[in-house]
Amino acid sequence: MRALRLKKLSLRVGYAPCPSSSGSKPACTRSETMTQHEAETEIRARIEAWTDAVRRHDYAGVLAHHDRNIVMFDVPPPFQSRGLDEYRKTWDLFFRYHKPSHAFDIEEIAITAGDDVAFAVAVMRCGPLDAAFQFRLTIGLRRIDGEWRIMHEHHSVPAGE
Repeated sequence: MRALRLKKLSLRVGYAPCPSSSGSKPACTRSETMTQHEAETEIRARIEAWTDAVRRHDYAGVLAHHDRNIVMFDVPPPFQSRGLDEYRKTWDLFFRYHKPSHAFDIEEIAITAGDDVAFAVAVMRCGPLDAAFQFRLTIGLRRIDGEWRIMHEHHSVPAGE
């Protein structure tokens, strides 16, 4: 298994960090890489589209941008889901209790992005507007073939006494 490294991205306008080349120009240009801000903006849009799809009970939208080998840890059983088929099944249970008019909203989010690995942590609100509860969300992503793919998702609530 290849080790993944998180690198800080350049925020400079112009050429982004690229491998050395023998010519006078870098081997790649800014258009071939992303700044940290661009990566974070793209990831935020992916997560916001996912939350909107959950609110609408849109399975295709919920699954979009998730890798076929996703691993998810969730609050209700199963403890762990591996692969897109198992991930999809977890939404069957959720949609039995969650109504399309109920909240599934981001209250806080922080995104950290490297060249090809990123993660997001969020506080979410879920349920009827008068009784919504908060849960924690952590998402791990990899940039594969120019697209951010969700590789890991973890939903949690504080442990009770």
